[in-house]
Amino acid sequence: MSRVRIGIDFDNTIICYDKVFAAAARDRGLIPGEWTGLKTDVRDYLRSKPGGEHAWQGVQGWVYGKGIGGAEIFPGLSDFLSTCRQTGSNVYIVSHKTQFGHQDPDRTDLRAAARDWMQGAGLIGTEHSALSLDDIYFEDTLAAKVDRIAGLELDIFIDDLVDVFEQPHFPRQIRSILFANPETSRHGHYKPLATWADIRHEVFAA
Repeated sequence: MSRVRIGIDFDNTIICYDKVFAAAARDRGLIPGEWTGLKTDVRDYLRSKPGGEHAWQGVQGWVYGKGIGGAEIFPGLSDFLSTCRQTGSNVYIVSHKTQFGHQDPDRTDLRAAARDWMQGAGLIGTEHSALSLDDIYFEDTLAAKVDRIAGLELDIFIDDLVDVFEQPHFPRQIRSILFANPETSRHGHYKPLATWADIRHEVFAA
């Protein structure tokens, strides 16, 4: 398959915050020093405590803003984007990301922080980048995100959240790939794949 129009979510699909969330929660004394876990584990742990939602939002706002420099690109994504470039495929990022985070007194611009991270990771801003700054879209709501996906007339969209694909107005003609473990994913009109190597094979093997 070549010259397809591919859309990709940003948070927890391109960028992995797992180490940053655990470190941030630990630094704030919200989890024990010996505690380990992924982003979802941190979220669930904090929400199980009194005032946990407020604490979670504070950690989330810091990680997505000032703490984003400690995040990592998911393994295999660079190879996927390289194949996109080699095949002439058009790549877009469509993310549900507000400009400012909850419980963030510093009012850090989360969208600017994300763009800066992408540039630092070499995803944009070089002659070899598969992504263009003009092809990155941040939307205020999930509904607006789906509207953008539809407006771009994508062939494929990749996201880590089932909720995106289950929106009533999500275009059913778009080939939907859920970036998640197939063994723990709900069934739907999307295909769950656990790694970017798997996604690359799924998209370009044919």
